[in-house]
Amino acid sequence: MSKEKTNGAKALLDTLMNAGIDTCFTNPGTSEMHFVAALDKSDMRAVLTLFEGVATGAADGYARIAGKPAATLLHLGCGLGNGLANLHNARKARVPMVNIVGDHAKYHVQYDAQLQSDIETVAKNCSEWVKTSQETSEIGADAAEAIKVATREPNQISTLILPADVSWGEGGQAVSDFSQPASPVASDEKVNKIAEVLKKSGKKVAILLGRRVILEDGLMMASKISETTGAKLFTEVFPTRLQRGAGLPYVERIGYLAEMASVQLSGYDHLLLIDAKAPVSFFAYPDKKSYLVPDDCELHSLVEKEEDALKSLQALVKAVGAENTPPKLNEAKRPELASGKLNAEKIAKAVGALLPENAIISDEAQTSGLKIPVNTAGCPKHDLLTLTGGAIGQGLPVAIGAAIAGRNRPVLALVGDGSSMYTIQSLWTIVAENLDVTTVVMNNGSYAILNIELERVGAEKAGAKAKAQLDISKPEIDFVSIAKGMGMPAERVRTAEEFNKALENAFREPGPHLIDAVVPSEYEGFKLKALPYLLNSLDKIPTPIAKALKNKLAP
Repeated sequence: MSKEKTNGAKALLDTLMNAGIDTCFTNPGTSEMHFVAALDKSDMRAVLTLFEGVATGAADGYARIAGKPAATLLHLGCGLGNGLANLHNARKARVPMVNIVGDHAKYHVQYDAQLQSDIETVAKNCSEWVKTSQETSEIGADAAEAIKVATREPNQISTLILPADVSWGEGGQAVSDFSQPASPVASDEKVNKIAEVLKKSGKKVAILLGRRVILEDGLMMASKISETTGAKLFTEVFPTRLQRGAGLPYVERIGYLAEMASVQLSGYDHLLLIDAKAPVSFFAYPDKKSYLVPDDCELHSLVEKEEDALKSLQALVKAVGAENTPPKLNEAKRPELASGKLNAEKIAKAVGALLPENAIISDEAQTSGLKIPVNTAGCPKHDLLTLTGGAIGQGLPVAIGAAIAGRNRPVLALVGDGSSMYTIQSLWTIVAENLDVTTVVMNNGSYAILNIELERVGAEKAGAKAKAQLDISKPEIDFVSIAKGMGMPAERVRTAEEFNKALENAFREPGPHLIDAVVPSEYEGFKLKALPYLLNSLDKIPTPIAKALKNKLAP
């Protein structure tokens, strides 16, 4: 520990900086003012957000790209509660994060003031570690413990609650020792047992890759195993950070719709999980399976969450004799730009044709983004960040954090019109920080994914009142005015030619841009009505035909 004593807020900031946590996404209030004041004497980058859900989502995006935590600064239990949806997404993404939540002074709690709440209970929803610092002298040690929990395997969220009097009190000491033991590796016995499964002649094996093995090193090793053994490579529905593009192996994402996921997994004798969970349906549906692994498919898992996934995968490469097998890599290939009336597929083609090198895509396009993966597979190498926890309102905040962590890397945020409104305040922070983020709003005037779900769940026939709950076209949302009102250049486009030009200009001119892309819903009218019947038929027709239909609907 440092011998210098200071107030609690300064000791906390110094401890964070000593651990390499040099970025904090903030939405402070009165109880956090001493932390705010201490920023002036710190090298911490403080990024103001206008809503707590933007702060928590930005910290998530930052961690995905930087590979280390950011901090958040939130105001009391109400502020933490406002950030909970994107903390949920971050928890599912298994990223490191340290939340600093201010609280009333300890002696003030007895009066049950208007903003008094049980912060620890709120925090426990999404935090692996929660603690309220009781003494200024302990704040450095408490912060160090929070950091260690967040950064060890598996990465997770820590929440440190900072009473105002602990913050302003004197006698704080910063901490600089964050050492912790190395993560264990999967046992030789387990690795060899799984290697024998992979080498079994005549057995069909699929490998589902997750969190820590879908960056370049893990993908290369997984592809070597696939090419040696014939195993099929999949990744999760919503990966935390997937590196993809020309020169990298291709992995097929499991479908969002349970019926499609079941088609993808059908016919396999073994499913090997590598830092991933067994696939399950997002929701329960009448007369449909929740657990999507085929009944006659044997499940295997290479690593536990606390084990080193990459080193364990490396051991498996050796065990199957794949060290010298070349991985299968995507060829460089871009789609042609489209013309005519704009739709989601033409947007996907434009993204594939124009995406810059080393870009980051924050994808929350929902139904309108179904054709993005197939049209960007041969683009220059890029990172894909997705909606890990399913709580919409993540796309724009994650783009903020990714842009800051990626420094000069261009970021493309693909969002739906409905989901963007959850955290539309993000546009202000993008402008304030002059981030190179291009936002494309897929504007179909509805919660399109919920129209699909309404048909799938077997609810009674929807009438006018029910349909109105999924319609956001009246009044029409003017995203151009919203963006310009926050200082962001923006334009509305209705044709492929207009979109192509707008996207090309946005990529050519670094800085904030918004494109309001007016598109029809991917599923409406007869197509929407027919979708449940088509999905229900997938398990009744020959598997090759079912897989072809799946690839047509959601390649």
